[in-house]
Amino acid sequence: MSLLLSPEAATARIRWLAEPSSAAWLEQALAHPMAVLIDHAHCERKAAGAAVQLMFRYLCEPGLGEVLSPLAREELEHFERVLALIKARGETLQPLKAPPYGASLAALVRRGEPQRMLDSFLVSGLIEARSHERMALLASHSPDAELRRLYGDLLASEARHFGVYWLLCEARWPRPLIMERLQELAQAEAAILRTLHPEPRMHS
Repeated sequence: MSLLLSPEAATARIRWLAEPSSAAWLEQALAHPMAVLIDHAHCERKAAGAAVQLMFRYLCEPGLGEVLSPLAREELEHFERVLALIKARGETLQPLKAPPYGASLAALVRRGEPQRMLDSFLVSGLIEARSHERMALLASHSPDAELRRLYGDLLASEARHFGVYWLLCEARWPRPLIMERLQELAQAEAAILRTLHPEPRMHS
């Protein structure tokens, strides 16, 4: 099967992303819907954990807990919804070997402060932006009506989540500095995805 993305789908309409997802990724994801669904559950769990980790790392940072705590709760609600669908289909949440995506992005986070905080926000935002873009593709192209509905329902939340990380950056750094670093990280994120992981994943 060969998939051709429409001009709209082939364009990264999210300003965080340097490049759109490939047709090869979409073809792989559509061919293995349950593997992607199970991985999606893991992604929601990890996103909640990442938000909580930032809250504890920057415990006294003004305004951080007020926005990241609701975000973490919403990610866990998404996890529960995806988990329920997995179970309804007679499957269980299985451990999956992670693709290099997350670890490769984490390795780009600088260690000194305040650069570490900025990079952490931007990397989290990039992951949310990519999730939003790929869920939009699945919501448009999946032959499974239930999966189309699931991914479509989660889109607005994902867009809001990467918006949260953008606002956290804007409240703390000048926009030119944010944009310069975002462009660097976005190019690196796109480069990671140019090599399709052999196992289907949300971020393969």
